[in-house]
This record gives sequence, structure tokens and C-alpha cells, in this order.
Amino acid sequence: MMTEEMLVIANENLQTHIEIEAEEKELKSLINPMHIWINRASAHVCYHLIPLLTNGEIFGLETEVSLHLFDRSCFKELLEGVVMETQDLASPVLRSVSLHTNLDEAFLEADVIILLDDILQDTIPTIEDCIRQVTNQCETYGSLIEKNAKSSAKVIVMGKTFTNLKALMLMAHAPSINPHNIVTIAMLLESEAKAMLGRKMKMHPAGIKNLIVWGNVSGSSYIDLSKTELYRYDSAIWGPPTFFRPLLDVLFDREWMRTEFVVALGSLSSRESHCLGIAPAHVIAAVLKYWYQDSPPGELVSLGVICEGQFGLPEGIVYSMPVKFQNGTWEVLTELVISEKIQEYLQILAYDLTREKQVALGEVEELYPQRRGTQGARSNLMEEDQLQANEPGSSASKEGDALKKEGVVEETDDSVKELHESKSFEDDDDEEEEYNEETTEENVEELTDDNV
Repeated sequence: MMTEEMLVIANENLQTHIEIEAEEKELKSLINPMHIWINRASAHVCYHLIPLLTNGEIFGLETEVSLHLFDRSCFKELLEGVVMETQDLASPVLRSVSLHTNLDEAFLEADVIILLDDILQDTIPTIEDCIRQVTNQCETYGSLIEKNAKSSAKVIVMGKTFTNLKALMLMAHAPSINPHNIVTIAMLLESEAKAMLGRKMKMHPAGIKNLIVWGNVSGSSYIDLSKTELYRYDSAIWGPPTFFRPLLDVLFDREWMRTEFVVALGSLSSRESHCLGIAPAHVIAAVLKYWYQDSPPGELVSLGVICEGQFGLPEGIVYSMPVKFQNGTWEVLTELVISEKIQEYLQILAYDLTREKQVALGEVEELYPQRRGTQGARSNLMEEDQLQANEPGSSASKEGDALKKEGVVEETDDSVKELHESKSFEDDDDEEEEYNEETTEENVEELTDDNV
């Protein structure tokens, strides 16, 4: 039987317990972790990305992070394993990690959203149908971002198909998000090109700076070496760490640049189908670090961003171009001087992106009216003022390759031939260069009418 004194002590203990819980709750409320959402978290990229997001190097050791892994319900068991391994990291900056399969809860209170490539349907007969499906997915995700995410959220779009278009459609369906906060990353192709050049020049690829990727990150792109610099290159001329040699002054094998270099970059997508995610995870982490801590001084970063008329390109498309990160935002380096020849190539790439946008918005029915089915866009172009880059006839667009690997394109023998058509820049009798699509004269006239 409890005495009156015992009841008083019990009541005091209860009040003390309530006060301690309230104090702990208040302290926790003062700590506001950064909420990071990863879509399609079952992908290999996510597995390699999580340790990079939780090591304190991107957001700082003073910033705690809460990871939210989102995917379809069929991947729930796999995500449970990823959650357990993430907890086993015992990272001091990891506040929590959780899995989500409910679409309505996606991107809740998100500060950073990383959209990895989605799995497309098993059968999509044409590339136009694929564009429409991508558009529908972006409408769903964009609406959820608009509804659930913070207005200051930063969105990174990754993947093998139509990444520029995805970023553009997300901007359209999440109008409260600053368009400058939705980007797609070209650094993966940039890093691959640097690695190839490093092997060719017998130097470390980290010493290769300011290589620019223009255009469509997952489709037609232009590899610009005119500003590329080599640091710590072993040559007859040596200098301090800030000394560099222009790449085109020391790389004399123009035949290799025309053939092997272009072919290898064009086949990058074939290796991506077997990619374990190390390189994509690295470039995502690098871009986030630059976004929050600034990019290295004097270095260019290729980034797919909303075009606002820079370099004479049409407004309203997402286009990969050189930027620098500073004070939590990016800025296009419009002071760069580009030749008229390069400008022509950039306009051709812009035309492809404009057509994708028109198909997505229902303004046109076909991506390439003169071609059937799965005709891809133009593959990687690499050129300098004294060098013409000829796209090899065996290379196809990366988006077309990716669609075939996902099993979403049904091809006939004729469409395969069309997909592998050679498109090149050739000299005419007056030594003026013009774009040859190997199609009808009407198609060339169409490009001219559109000021391409």
C-alpha cells in the first residue's frame, strides 16, 4: 500500500520525466537535418552514392542529413537491406534513413532530390511514345515536387534517356521551384572524355581541365576541346602547378581524334547498361559539393541548365553548357568566345532538343518527320577549328541505344539501317561546310527554315 509520501515522490518523478521529454523534443526540433530524397533507390548508383552523401564532405560535418530512399513497392525488400547497411555506416552526420514506396509521400520536405533513371515499360513502339511516357512521368513527379518539396529544393536529373527533356518537364510541372535549381549532369561524359585523353596523352586525367560538353546530355552532344588545358603534363616545357599547355597544341594525332575518340564516346551508352554506378555516383556528389561549396576557381563545369538565350541558343530548352558554381548557385560562362563553326553545330543540337520539347508538348507528332520509328539524334561531335569531326556510320544515338537495352524499342531491319545512318559535316566545292543528314532536300530546307 502506497503512503502519501510515496505518492508525492511518484508525482514528482512523473513531472520530471515529462519535463525531460519536452526538453529533448525541443532540442531535436532545433536541429533541422537536410532531407535528401533519392528516386529509384534500388539502382546501383544509389548504393555507391549513400556513403558519399553521409561522409560530411559535401554539406559539411556540421550539417546532419536524413536520407529518404524511394522506389516501387516491388523493391521494398532490397531497400530494407540498403537501409540496414546505411545505418551500419554509423555516420556522425546521418540523422536518419528511411524507405518509401507510397507515391503520395514522395519528396516530402525535400531539400535535395536526386532523380535516377526510371525503368520504362516493356514495349514502346516508337521513340515518340517513349518521349510521351517520360513526359507523363515528369508530370507526376513534378506535381509531387510542387506539392511536397521545399521551394528551395535542388533537383538533379540523371539517367540514360531524355535527361534534358526530363529536367525541362519538371520545371513546367513544378513552377514554384526556381528553374535554376533543376539541372542535369554532363560530367559523366566529361569525365569519360578526360579519361580517354589521359590514356592517349599518358597523363593523369585529373590534370585535364576545361573540357566542355555542349547539347543533350543523354543524346547528341558536342565535345569541345578548344578550351581544354593540360596541367602537370610531362613535356619539354615544365612549370609551376599553375602552368598548363593547351591540349590542341600537344595532341597531334588528328586521325585518332576523328575516329577512335568519337567512336568510343558514342559507345559510352553501351557500357552504361553494365555500369555498377561508381562513376555516376561520383559526379552527382561532385556537382552537389560544387553547388554548396563552389567549384574550383578557374575551372569550367559542364551542366545541363535552362537556356536563356546564351550563345545565341533558343530559349526554353535545357542545354548542357559551361558554368561555374559560386555562392550556392551556378552561372553560365557567357564570356567564352566560340567560333562560327561551333555555333552552327550548337544550333543543330538545339534543334534536336527543340523537337523533343515539341513532341512532349504535343505540338508535333514525329521527332524526325522524314525518318521512321527509332531514328536517333546525332551522336557525339568533336571538332576544333582546323579539324572536321565525322560521325562514324556505326554509331547510333545514346538515347536510341538505351531504349534498345531496356527492351522498349521494336526494330525492323529497315529501322536498324536508319538508326545507323552516317551523318557528317562535309566540305562542298566552295569549301563551305554544311550539315548532311543523308535525307531528302526537304529535310535540309526544314532545318534552314528553322534557322538551324
